[in-house]
Amino acid sequence: MVQGFGGKARFVEENYGASELAKRFGVTRYPAIFVNDILVATPNDFGFYGQEEGPRNGRYAPIRSAESHNRFRADLTRMIELLLAGRTDAARAEAAPAKPTEITALPQVSFTDLAGKVVLVELWATWCVPCRPTLAWLGDLKKRHGDRLAVVTVAVESDEANVRKVAAELAQPFTWVMGTPELVRALGDVSAVPTLLLFDQQGKAVKTFYGAPPGLHAEAEARVAGLVK
Repeated sequence: MVQGFGGKARFVEENYGASELAKRFGVTRYPAIFVNDILVATPNDFGFYGQEEGPRNGRYAPIRSAESHNRFRADLTRMIELLLAGRTDAARAEAAPAKPTEITALPQVSFTDLAGKVVLVELWATWCVPCRPTLAWLGDLKKRHGDRLAVVTVAVESDEANVRKVAAELAQPFTWVMGTPELVRALGDVSAVPTLLLFDQQGKAVKTFYGAPPGLHAEAEARVAGLVK
């Protein structure tokens, strides 16, 4: 899209967790879109079921639809045009995203009997390419720790038939759950998959892992090992 501005705009990609702009604005999830130093789209804008939002929450949700893509393209184009025209104040006025809310404890949901166990909740989707290896890894982690660890996988924006197919193919010892808007809202502002939430034996939130960065497995395994002892 930026190529349409004849070299007056360029696209820069920053790794999650390494962006100084994200740190400055308190953005702790992905994706976030900046034009210069203006935050124009937050994770909530691409969210699945953000807190206090409707079933089609976020300005650009559902993210798979052509309508959402077109809306995002139009909004981003306008923001770039405003800045190129020197109308920085107008651009800042249009970019007023809400700050996301983090979950602090495991909500009261009827997955299974999770009392006294370390719990990993994986939010995934059948169309999410990085989710498959993450699910396989979680299966190995669950087998390693047995009954001391519960793994619950919550499928978002996915057809139930496809979820059942994946569950049958992977044959992992998980609790497989379809992510209704009410359920996913209870788990916090979910804006991307995979998202992995870790809770201790008392249901207190310990850590949230976004995406599938290279260090995910090692860090999550270390956190789990420290809790299940």
